[in-house]
Formats: sequence, C-alpha cells, structure tokens
Amino acid sequence: MKTVPFGTTTAPAVVAGMMRIDDKDDTAIRELYTSAREVGIDFFDHADIYGGSMHFCESRFADALALSPAERDEIVLQTKCGIVPDEGMFDFSYAHIMRQVDGSLAALRTDRIDVLLLHRPDALVEPEEVARAFDELESAGKVRAFGVSNHTPRQIDLLRTAVRQPLVANQLQLSITHAPIIAQPIAANMAGEDQSIVRDGGGIVEYCRINGITVQAWSPFQGGFFTGVFLGDPAYAELNAVIDRLAASYGVEPIAIATAWITRHPAGMQVVLGTTTPQRVRDAAAGADIELTRAEWYELFRAAGHLLP
Repeated sequence: MKTVPFGTTTAPAVVAGMMRIDDKDDTAIRELYTSAREVGIDFFDHADIYGGSMHFCESRFADALALSPAERDEIVLQTKCGIVPDEGMFDFSYAHIMRQVDGSLAALRTDRIDVLLLHRPDALVEPEEVARAFDELESAGKVRAFGVSNHTPRQIDLLRTAVRQPLVANQLQLSITHAPIIAQPIAANMAGEDQSIVRDGGGIVEYCRINGITVQAWSPFQGGFFTGVFLGDPAYAELNAVIDRLAASYGVEPIAIATAWITRHPAGMQVVLGTTTPQRVRDAAAGADIELTRAEWYELFRAAGHLLP
C-alpha cells in the first residue's frame, strides 16, 4: 500500500478506525483486523470515548486480538482523549489527559500509545497544562507521538506556544461531498458564494502541509456530518455516475474511487475507515494505490456539487 509522510517516519495511506466495533464479537474483530493487515494497513485508530462507556472499544480490540509482544510491535496504535460525554464538556487539563492515557494503556493492554491526539478543541485549554502532560507522557515512554483532531491553524499555534513536541497529525472530517477544507480556498474572494466562507480558521490543509502535519480524513464516505454515505445515494446521482464510470475504468469498487480522491491530494493524507466489514476494508484500501488524473479529480469535485469558478 502507498505510504505517506508521518512525523519522522511514514505510515499507510489508509487507517483502520475502531469506532464501531463495540457490538462485534471476538471473531468479527479478528476478521476485521486480519483483513486490514492483509492489505497493508498496520495503523489502528481509537478514542477513549468509542463504545458505550469510556475505553470500551479499546478493551474490545485488545480482548479480541490478545496480541503478542512481537505482533504489537508490528502495528501503530493511535487513540484520542479530551471529550467527556457524561459531563457534556471537553477537557485538556493535565489531570484529564494523564488519567485518560493510563486508561487507554490498560484497556489496550499495551505499555505505550504510538500516537495520542487531542480529540476536539477545548475552549478552556491551558497550553502549559497540555505541555506538562505531553512531557511527562513522553519521558515515561507512555506516548511516542502527539497530534490533534478537528483543530484550526490558530488552535494549533496556541498549543505550540508551550508544547515542544511536534504535532504530527490533525484528524479532520473530509470526503468528496464534505470538503470545506479543500473547497473553500478554491472559491476564495467570491462574495455571495457560501463556499467562499472561511470555516476552519483559514487554510488548514495548507497550514498542515507547511508544518509537516499529516491530515487524517475521518468519515471519508459520509455525505455530510453523519448524514449517511453518499455512495449509491440517489441524492448524489451525478457524483455516483462519475464514481461508477471511474471504478469500472480502474477495475475497482466505487468505494476505492472515494478513497483515491482523498489520497490523490498532494498533502499526503490518510483515510480513516469506519467500516467494520472486511470486504469493504479491502475494497476501500485498493483506492490508495490509484493515482487519479488531475482531470478526474476535478470532475469528481464538480460532480459533488462544489463550485469551480
């Protein structure tokens, strides 16, 4: 599988997301894991809030796989913290970060988290507290790399006033149809066009490229914000016609074209899969090795309803 720059190393262009394994039995989780490994995915994305209770999906993953130390060394485990559902708040305090990392380590049955992301921006963040937590986690060997999720350029800059570790990733929602982080700059300076409105603090994709931060695209097949998958949806008839034609041309399933649209971007993005169906993992992953032409990429962009001035 195609790899992309990731911090000081590289990582697969497709990530296996574990958000939806809470209702899967051990056999299904093992099949999902095996299908990912077979197509070159060795990067698994978690969060402390995934599942019916804190650390539930992390525990299900570890319980089902019971990885040996050698196999654990072969994969990358990424998790996130900062959302507190029971209290309806976000929390980037030193105490919360430290507590949640310890919980994730226990749930995942591992001695280190390869990548820790701050999940959603905490309006009450104190960068010095985040820095203190990151320093202690790094020095103790509990976390090897750090990043963020759903953060704007200025929110990242604020963290960097105190945090000394490189922030290696920013996980952002992105699909062909939900693409404001790409579509907005294309329509910049067009008064009266909704697409021209800056919604992310200004140029987050460009900011990440400049600063060596890998964009991780979550919900890569969602039409909008958890509004359903656009593939096969009659509401996106024109887009699906283009996707189906390109899929036939490249000899892949339509989901692979949806993956390829993201991985074609020169930012070197990762696609975070949410599916728990092994065959869909295989079909989606095939898109990472498709190099869409510039004309094909822009045809998909236009067919998705985005304005090209």
